[in-house]
Amino acid sequence: MPLAVGSEIASGNLLVTTPTMPPNSLATLDDCLARARRAGAAWSRLSIRRRLSFVRSFRHLLVCECEALYAAVARDLDKPSHETLACEILPLADACRFLERRAASLLRPRRLSVGLRPLWLWGQSDTVLRRPRGVVAIIGTWNYPLYLNGTQIVQALTVGNAVVWKPSEVAPASAAVLHDLLLCAGFPAELCPMLEPTRQAGEALLEADIDHLVFTGSAATGRAIARKLGERLIPSTLELSGCDALFVLNDADVPLAARAAWFGATLNRGQTCLASRRIFVQRDVYSAFVEALRSEASRASAVALALPAQSQLAARLVREALAEGGRLLLEQSTAGDDRCVPQVVIDARPEMALCREASFAPIAAVVPFGSVEEALGMEQQCPYALGASIFTKDERRARHLAESLRAGMVTINDVIVSTAHPATPFGGRRDSGWGSTQGAEGLLEMTVPQVVSARGGSFRPHYELALGQDARRQEEMLRGLLQSGHAPTWFQRLRGWLRLARGARHLLERVG
Repeated sequence: MPLAVGSEIASGNLLVTTPTMPPNSLATLDDCLARARRAGAAWSRLSIRRRLSFVRSFRHLLVCECEALYAAVARDLDKPSHETLACEILPLADACRFLERRAASLLRPRRLSVGLRPLWLWGQSDTVLRRPRGVVAIIGTWNYPLYLNGTQIVQALTVGNAVVWKPSEVAPASAAVLHDLLLCAGFPAELCPMLEPTRQAGEALLEADIDHLVFTGSAATGRAIARKLGERLIPSTLELSGCDALFVLNDADVPLAARAAWFGATLNRGQTCLASRRIFVQRDVYSAFVEALRSEASRASAVALALPAQSQLAARLVREALAEGGRLLLEQSTAGDDRCVPQVVIDARPEMALCREASFAPIAAVVPFGSVEEALGMEQQCPYALGASIFTKDERRARHLAESLRAGMVTINDVIVSTAHPATPFGGRRDSGWGSTQGAEGLLEMTVPQVVSARGGSFRPHYELALGQDARRQEEMLRGLLQSGHAPTWFQRLRGWLRLARGARHLLERVG
């Protein structure tokens, strides 16, 4: 069970435990990590097939315990059950099934082809292994508390790591249910302990004996974490903020693009790192797009945000954009501190803070542009590079534009949803962080490569280099190696082979 148990919620067949932990001490955390490291050592010795059997059990529990998951997420975030199912449970289950299908082959030792081996390594065979990092610390997020946290945890466990998880203080009930499901699936409690969901626990984890850290959150916090871990040379995966661009080209399906832009800006009440914040629309279709978007926005109503500070940030960004010449798509009254009315600023400019700062609220800016080159210049004024979307009927045109974007994920004629494909990596660039979670790349991110080289026989001509004897003959042979393998013409290569043969003959005579 979780490290501490507080209030309980009965739901379905699962007893949901909501942690109400006492203040954590460094000694307690050190003991927790030491136990996790010991458990991880035993866990890593299990076969990959055996470890995946626990992943399969966890996936089945996601189906059996839907009601408990609904109740916990609703308690934390007031999210409706159908949204929890679509945005959390279903993609997490698919991520588990991807691991069941592909993890064994991805983690299998890779024997390097003899054809890739340089001649001077004759007789050597090389194998690349993927080894678990050890203890992986995960500082989790709250906006998709099941999917984002669950995928990272299960990937780390699959490759043989121990996981120490600090969930968000905003979603403690969701964290408790997710952790209970992991334990019910058979993952050992000491292998994947859950810390108290407090900021203090996260700060203590940065000082602890860990081998890798995965963080999902803001760019400001990510920078602080990177500095702290950098002092100890501890690697990290940072999934940070976004301020995603959506491009509407002049041949796009305008009504579809407008629906997508509204969906992208308001999904999960705008509390999505991949939300469409900057909507670049080619002037040929700008008026039609604005009218189509206005029709979508006309049904908007105030929504409650998990963090009141985000409502205040959204109000500031919109207010500043209007002062700088932007116009509201719809005139709407503002809401209270904990509620936010979805708002779109049209006739915006890329230098506005609304187009440069990350936010977690249902707001967006619509920016007109002439040429695609102009749009690219506008897009590059934002420091974030997480995702982007392109709407056009010409897929070749879209792919050409995608190659010029810095975003980690580019979607053509859709937004957000396709990035949850379990076989694709998820990660950004610049202020959006580094590393990948999800897919093959996310799985391998939880490992370190280890090369094992073996050599038969006793012929080791390279040992003679250290002795410095008969240097002229050694140089003759090495020059022959270089010339035979890399000279620009066949004639020069043939001369290199002859040179190599002469040098090798003298060396063999000397060694013999």
